[in-house]
Amino acid sequence: MAEAGAADRTPQWRSHSAARRRSTRTIRVRTSAVLVSVTVLAVLLVPPIVQLDQQAVDLSAKLLPPSWAHPFGTDDVGRDLLLRCVYGLRVSLLVGATAALAATVIGTAVGATAGALGGWVDRGVMRIVDTFSSVPHLLLGVFIVAMFRPGVWPVIVSVALTHWLSTARIVRAEVLSLRSRPYIDAAVSGGASRWRVAMRHLLPGVLPQAALAAVLMVPHAMWHESALSFLGLGLPTHAASLGTLIQSARGPLLAGQWWPALFPGIFIIVPTLAIAGLAGAWRERINPRRRSELML
Repeated sequence: MAEAGAADRTPQWRSHSAARRRSTRTIRVRTSAVLVSVTVLAVLLVPPIVQLDQQAVDLSAKLLPPSWAHPFGTDDVGRDLLLRCVYGLRVSLLVGATAALAATVIGTAVGATAGALGGWVDRGVMRIVDTFSSVPHLLLGVFIVAMFRPGVWPVIVSVALTHWLSTARIVRAEVLSLRSRPYIDAAVSGGASRWRVAMRHLLPGVLPQAALAAVLMVPHAMWHESALSFLGLGLPTHAASLGTLIQSARGPLLAGQWWPALFPGIFIIVPTLAIAGLAGAWRERINPRRRSELML
């Protein structure tokens, strides 16, 4: 009787556990969606609503703490930190989205070519991928950016050229999986060329994974841009970038003024975690049986 009672209780416990996981996942997705929406609205609406010049210097108002006039306070030359953070977030989103798209296109093309052709082409391409993967992303990015003047496009090129490797691996693995499907064998047996098979069957099959890799890459690209700008190799020091804002806040932070470093840090952490949360939910939806992380 005891064993029968335990058997009856086990499904109920599992159902409650599954319900809690679904509830937690729903809360996480909704919170991430709200944060992403707030981020987009802030980038689009704050500059037109707040009629202030984010580059205007006012030495009489430098390092003012948060107040109604300046909700995030001011920096070391009197510029409004709210506007500076919003403009910096706009730059980070631009760099992240553009670099992620470019890296995904490169990685998809390379991975699909390697997986579809196979043989010595596959082995040669993957050896190149392994060689570049052995170099840390940030170190390689510093080397690329150092060859150009500070600006947005050198950072985008740097991030794109250092982040397509993982996408190439993901797409290649997906292509190799699709090549073993019966309908691919049927298409080849019917006389379809490699190009037709790749364009009609393989490429549409890998697009969801490639799109997911692109979304997951956006937060990583935003962190990469902020790191380069913090090191003085990204955007110019006068430009509004979250990395340059944190870099310029080191002196005030040592003097006890915490707000010039806190708010740019929040503007980096919160949007990237929100985007990553939505991407993780998308990953679980399109591939619920595989929980492994896409290391980008």
